Amino acid sequence: MTHRYTLSLTALCLSALGLSACSSMGSHSMYSQAELPVSVQVPAGHKVAMETVGVGQITYECRAKKDMAAEHEWVFVGPDAKLQTRSGTVIGKYWGPPATWENNDGSKVTATQLAVAPAGAGNIPLQLVKANPATGMGAMQGVTYIQRVATKGGVAPSMACGAANLGSKQIVQYQADYIFWKAA
Repeated sequence: MTHRYTLSLTALCLSALGLSACSSMGSHSMYSQAELPVSVQVPAGHKVAMETVGVGQITYECRAKKDMAAEHEWVFVGPDAKLQTRSGTVIGKYWGPPATWENNDGSKVTATQLAVAPAGAGNIPLQLVKANPATGMGAMQGVTYIQRVATKGGVAPSMACGAANLGSKQIVQYQADYIFWKAA
């Protein structure tokens, strides 16, 4: 009986310890912006509200350069991505224009770009945007800033863009972490 009681007490303590560790995962972010360029850091007085991984595609279109009709370039048309938790559960989507982040709870937010910073060859830039007031009740309520970090891919196609393929569209794959911030 003593042996059984000791095992039960040990299991209970380990369960409580595990639950304690799990509960702190939800309330404290492991995310740090210390390694980011200052231009895309969120100002003091804000805290991480949600971390997501955006996985999807960006569409580009071959168009005449603005004010230079004889020259052509790939122009960003818009993103289409799923927003996932770090464990891969889809919790929303991101599309545009305008850039819109929507949670599965129906709340959504648009934003205005404040700054970008290089993210390495072949990757779309890091980005900081200021959120507009959210619509719908849910996770996006109160979001003040959104950072795009840890970008992979997403740059304009390397194939030629000229008069012969004017108006054609190309889709490229990308991934980025979207970090949502609220006032502290």
